[in-house]
Amino acid sequence: MIEKPNSAIGQFLKLESAGGILLMVSALLAIVVANSSLAPFYDIFVELPLQVRIGALDVSKPLLLWINDGLMAIFFFLVGMELKREVLEGELSDRRKVILPCLGAVGGMAAPAVVYLLINNGDATATSGWAIPAATDIAFALGILTLLGSRVPVTLKVFLTSLAIFDDLGAIVIIAIFYTDQVSLNALMVAAVCVVVLALLNRSGVSARSIYRFVGIMMWVSMLKSGVHATLTGVVLAFFIPMRDVNNSSFSPLKDWEHDLHQLVAFMILPVFAFANAGLDLRGVGVQQLTHGVPLGIAAGLFFGKQIGIFGICWMAIKCKLTDMPQGMSWLSLYGASILCGVGFTMSLFIGSLAFEQTGVNRLFDERLGILLGSLLSGVVGYLVLRKSLRLQS
Repeated sequence: MIEKPNSAIGQFLKLESAGGILLMVSALLAIVVANSSLAPFYDIFVELPLQVRIGALDVSKPLLLWINDGLMAIFFFLVGMELKREVLEGELSDRRKVILPCLGAVGGMAAPAVVYLLINNGDATATSGWAIPAATDIAFALGILTLLGSRVPVTLKVFLTSLAIFDDLGAIVIIAIFYTDQVSLNALMVAAVCVVVLALLNRSGVSARSIYRFVGIMMWVSMLKSGVHATLTGVVLAFFIPMRDVNNSSFSPLKDWEHDLHQLVAFMILPVFAFANAGLDLRGVGVQQLTHGVPLGIAAGLFFGKQIGIFGICWMAIKCKLTDMPQGMSWLSLYGASILCGVGFTMSLFIGSLAFEQTGVNRLFDERLGILLGSLLSGVVGYLVLRKSLRLQS
């Protein structure tokens, strides 16, 4: 059992760093299995059909979609609670500290999308994947930072974490607007009723987990049936979890729930997601596959787009006196962090699983190949740049 640190941000960094290393191991294991004699068993695992039926309500999906739609809803629930806590009491409550990572996140989402669209210009099907390289994987990024040891300044970790939170928020908005199926109004009305119930519970000061859990499950099912992506349920639910207990002002239901979920998400949900989604058969991969527009656009967007967008807009913001360089950071460490944000593994894989659904074209291999190449290149180069910057600062 991991001891609870005194600081919430310290707890977050500690758990996510350890979880990032486990995430890497899970992804590598999936690739090894998918390229071995065990590959048929891997395919059986991810395609295993699972069904839950209660009366007329029937939810039937392969295991991969239960992981992507179900377990990832819990991940988004945690992201939503982290965002709420940081805005109310954490690093994001200070407007001056918010400006740099917020602008960095905007540049870090816009530039990769532009790079991807430029490479895939003229291919109407391929352009559906424009949002895949826009995401940053905070667990992987912090896991790589851990390899640099205690020399990494806290301000660099806070900057990277804050930027990733804004990045996740942007990804949530993209999923809600661009990656939804045909909407069922009846199911959406049920979800809306659940939101009203959550608002009433929050306003009444109810903090019992069981009630929020029950309403959350009802809302998840209705969102799943509505055509709006079900993982958004986690974010909506998080915003209604009380920050303070009305009967005990020193107790925070949100922080308590967040603390308990960190271990589940970092050490079970994200590694399972990585293992189920990263299994890419690389046998027979040649120049033709590597230079196809989709993997090339994703890899270039993650590696070049991220660093250009984040470092470029942060440089302009600091030079224009909109904000200051975080204490303990240098231009080189800011550049290294910008490159490291090109590790878009988890969220990129998740958006990739949605991007081509409505086109009817299977780009699963192409998107995974691009994500792995771009993330690997960003992780290695980002690590080397940050190691050099820390050596110069010491």
